[in-house]
Amino acid sequence: MNCCGLLTPEKEPVPLKSIEVELEVRDHVATVVSTLLYENKEDKPIEAVFVLPLPGDAAVCHFSAVIGQTQIVAEVKDKQQAREEYDDALSSGQQAFLLEESDQSPDIFSLSVGSLPPGESASIRLEYVTELAVQADDGLRFCLPAVLNPRYQPQGSEGPSVQVTSVPASLVPYSLSFSARVSSPHPISKVESSSSLDPLQYLNAEKTQATVRLAAGHKFDRDVELLIYYTDAHQPTAVVEAGQASAKPGTVMGDLMMMLSLYPEFPQSVMSSVASCGEFVFLMDRSGSMRCPTSSSKREETRISSARDTLLLLLKSLPMGCYFNIYSFGSSYEHMFPKSVEYSEKTMEEALKKVEEMTANLGETEILKPLEHIYSQPCIPNQPRQLFVFTDGEVGNTKEVINLVKKNSGSHRCFSFGIGEGASTALINDLAKEGGGHAQFISGGDRMQPKVMQSLRFALQPAVQDVSVTWDLPKGVSATVLSPPITALFQGQRSLVYAQVSGQSSEAAEGCVTVKYSLAGHLSQNQLRFTLKPAEDTGLTVHRLGARTLIRSLEMEEREHRGQQVGGVKEKVVELSVQSGVSSSFTAFIAVNKSDGKEIQGPLVRRNVPAPMILGACKRRRRQSKTISFTPLCGEILVGKKRGRMPGMMCASVVHSLPSYHLTPEAPRDALLQLVSLQKASGCWLLDAALAAALGKTSEEVEKPKPASVNQQVWATILALIWLHGFKTDAKEEWELLAMKAVSWIHAQNAPCVTECVEAGNEVLGCSVEKDSLGL
Repeated sequence: MNCCGLLTPEKEPVPLKSIEVELEVRDHVATVVSTLLYENKEDKPIEAVFVLPLPGDAAVCHFSAVIGQTQIVAEVKDKQQAREEYDDALSSGQQAFLLEESDQSPDIFSLSVGSLPPGESASIRLEYVTELAVQADDGLRFCLPAVLNPRYQPQGSEGPSVQVTSVPASLVPYSLSFSARVSSPHPISKVESSSSLDPLQYLNAEKTQATVRLAAGHKFDRDVELLIYYTDAHQPTAVVEAGQASAKPGTVMGDLMMMLSLYPEFPQSVMSSVASCGEFVFLMDRSGSMRCPTSSSKREETRISSARDTLLLLLKSLPMGCYFNIYSFGSSYEHMFPKSVEYSEKTMEEALKKVEEMTANLGETEILKPLEHIYSQPCIPNQPRQLFVFTDGEVGNTKEVINLVKKNSGSHRCFSFGIGEGASTALINDLAKEGGGHAQFISGGDRMQPKVMQSLRFALQPAVQDVSVTWDLPKGVSATVLSPPITALFQGQRSLVYAQVSGQSSEAAEGCVTVKYSLAGHLSQNQLRFTLKPAEDTGLTVHRLGARTLIRSLEMEEREHRGQQVGGVKEKVVELSVQSGVSSSFTAFIAVNKSDGKEIQGPLVRRNVPAPMILGACKRRRRQSKTISFTPLCGEILVGKKRGRMPGMMCASVVHSLPSYHLTPEAPRDALLQLVSLQKASGCWLLDAALAAALGKTSEEVEKPKPASVNQQVWATILALIWLHGFKTDAKEEWELLAMKAVSWIHAQNAPCVTECVEAGNEVLGCSVEKDSLGL
């Protein structure tokens, strides 16, 4: 073998030389174009196979290849037909290109470049569109998945496993360049990233257009995340897009397509009260990969230690009178209590002791069994079930898990958290989508706690019921909603609705959509008026997103009825996918180069392009550390009827072995969590040496100034509240709920001299916090 060019650790050449990504953001929709440059420096023709991550909600809408001066644009076809065409082309010595979605998870694709002759180059272009999620601080999040950790698939799961050729991020042998262009009707206030960026460049005086680039030397140790902030952007909007001129009227691509962004505003009378009931079930990933650092910039903080701190905050913030339980899972699962228990000082302390002992020692990531056990438990009357799932998302049987959540969606709300680089976007987003909850991702330098506490506030909001969407359109115009029915609404959070608009009307015609719902017994509604004039220069972005939404709904319906006598759903998906040019689990993009008619000579050699795996970041120096061995996911290349592919197999390959990992001792708990750990379930604090130490004082300094007529717990609780408001305002979202509980406890005591306590407490702690700001 001629070992020139880039090499894997096994000294095999890597034909992928570079990936160039261009992102265009328009308001809150992103179009992503990735160009992958391949070059064969060997003396034999090769087949290069690259298993790569994409956002789980992306609509892949273009795939093409350029060889020399020839461009070949791929077509969307039935997946089995596409595979057969690809195999036939390779068998007959033709160049062929195949892009297919995993059967198990919609955020993993296999890209096969077949019969690349010696000395030949190929440029592959892959395009997709996706919506940008709104974050807690009103930023819009775009994530370019770069890390693809091995996905664990349990024995007995449906379909073949997806096995990935992976190497530690530091050994990835190809480069990545990334640039973004952002435009919006609203001024762009800033763009942030977990990766190093060149300075933001504004393109006009209004600051409504800007460009930004990834700084040179990016390492594949993280996904590329952008947070885009507009000025006052998150308002209800309607975008209308003209249909494709060549498409037949009455079809998804031929009619107008509308994308509605709804931001419900709940009545203040309802929002001012926090629920004091509920069954809170926390499901914690304790697989081996949870030992990894939360990010490359916080190597002393592991995913499991951050999760433990988060559970502490959650347990302290729960309302008295609710019920809770904590499950943890890996290859097996455990639960703290046989069934959910009432929240009290005793049960909280018992749970906290077990949380402190939690380690990432349960093996692989098997989430299906604990979910089945949770759903098998009867719901508690008048205690709505709220499920919180924490995982780094290295799950292979994603669709099975999502099917289970959807099947039980009527009994609970599901809030999901993707921890660390490489978390499956399909798993995290769809858990929340099908469970009527909210999804969050914790990566880079993010703290887990504020995001989780925002979700707890959502969980404490009353569940919205009886949601209906009605349309008021001009005569002769009708709307067909392509999105699944809205089952969950949260204050200030966006809900997207796609609708196909049929019929004729003047461009000046207007319509109105009304969302009605019941919230804590109150009937409410929000309206959005819009014009039917199509927006300019949108391409077919909205149509493709609408088609993708309908495709995903039909795929879910097909899985629900699999094995039953319900025909035609798969055929509908294939027809819609081919018509719209958007990928699905039943179709694939296929291109065959028939231009020159030359047959490529010689045996074909397969080259698996490695994807970066963040587990390599777990490696540590040996001093003062303990050794932890990971067993890497391994597999053999399976040989099917043709070209190494078995029926239903997306890709199988060998995963490179990894060394043992060495973790440094974890950092001590910070001052905020130290204070929080001392709070009682009722909301109060005790006046003792531990509290004094957490406040940075001696016991005498905090005990002596106490007014004589005030009991010790009231005084201790006021001191804690002053410290939180005086020194931790930047982390208010983390402690706000437990502070509200503390204030309610003080009010219940009918304590005298509260004003005097606040004044004395300010003097003790060196603060100037007003009594009113404490809520007292």
